[in-house]
Order: sequence, then C-alpha cells, then structure tokens
Amino acid sequence: MGLLSGLMGHASEVSIEKLTTEFQPILLDNEHIEKAYKLIRDMLVFTNKRLILVNKQGITASKTDYQSIPYSSIKMFSKETAGMMDLDAELKIWLTGESTPTIKQDFRKGDNINEAYKVLSKYVLK
Repeated sequence: MGLLSGLMGHASEVSIEKLTTEFQPILLDNEHIEKAYKLIRDMLVFTNKRLILVNKQGITASKTDYQSIPYSSIKMFSKETAGMMDLDAELKIWLTGESTPTIKQDFRKGDNINEAYKVLSKYVLK
C-alpha cells in the first residue's frame, strides 16, 4: 500500500530513526526531527526549528535539494480531512507574501495528517 499510495501522490510517514543519519549534517546541534512524510522520493521533514522540503533530483536521485523554511515564514496553514467518498486529506501551507498555498500535500485517509498539523501549530503559533 505504501508504494501504491506514493505513486498516487499521497504522503506516508517515515521513521525518524531512518532519517537521523541522512539529516545529521544539516541539523543544528539543538535541532531534532519531529515528523517526516515521504512522497515517492521527495519528503516533508518537520523539525523543532523549521520545515525542510527534500527534492530528490534526476533519474537516479543522486542529487538532492534541501529547502529550509523557517516556521516564522509560514503565515497560514490548513488541513482538509478525508470524506466518505474522498479518500484524500490535504495539507496546505502559505508562506509570507504569497496569496496561494506554496505547499500542497495529499495524505491518505489512514495517515494521521493531524500529527503534521499539530507540529505546524506548535511552532507557527508561538
């Protein structure tokens, strides 16, 4: 179900322990990963300091772009829960200066979009 879900454009939660080694070179000494979600090769990584968008590039994904978004740059966020006929839940994030959501990510109905929403709430609403 994970691969099929990824191919359909749905984010699936990733184990933080699996990401620790990969992210160690870019995390600050007092920074840790709260939640991470993967979409095929790309990821949304929520730390206690920022949101990191990971874009694996090229056919072999040997090149990786890490885009850091400080929580202070997020002006608004929303979640749309899955309905009876709609199996997708959607997370939208607006950055300062943007009138449309900069980040849109679908989650499967069974995935806990509420956890990602709580992390955003915890750090954006300080």
